[in-house]
Amino acid sequence: MTRVRRGYIARRRRKKMRLFVSSFRGAHSKTIRIIAQQKIRALFSAHRDRDKKKRDFRRLWITRINAAIREKGVYYNYSKFIHDLYKRQLILNRKILAQIAILNRNCLSSISNEIIKKEDWKKAPEFF
Repeated sequence: MTRVRRGYIARRRRKKMRLFVSSFRGAHSKTIRIIAQQKIRALFSAHRDRDKKKRDFRRLWITRINAAIREKGVYYNYSKFIHDLYKRQLILNRKILAQIAILNRNCLSSISNEIIKKEDWKKAPEFF
């Protein structure tokens, strides 16, 4: 059987793979078969961890909001605060609320006071 010379196409493909894993150590950046496996693994991990990062940030924001609310003593827990926000149709996402909680605590307390005022106003008896 005659020998087949592969030409530049395979070399180009392998060079592209090597550029992707150039920062890996040992055989993970040298051997083509292992490079292919590590590339698949790296891309899979990157995809998985992008979703995980969203969850982690949401948890962080919730923790910050909860800590700021409990410190001021306006609300006793996070879930009641968020529930009342949605009931009053004050659309603020958790990221913005967490930034307000860190940078400007007075603003967060004024938001919670607004919620409480509206709540007290609706509970007031009507005489008319």
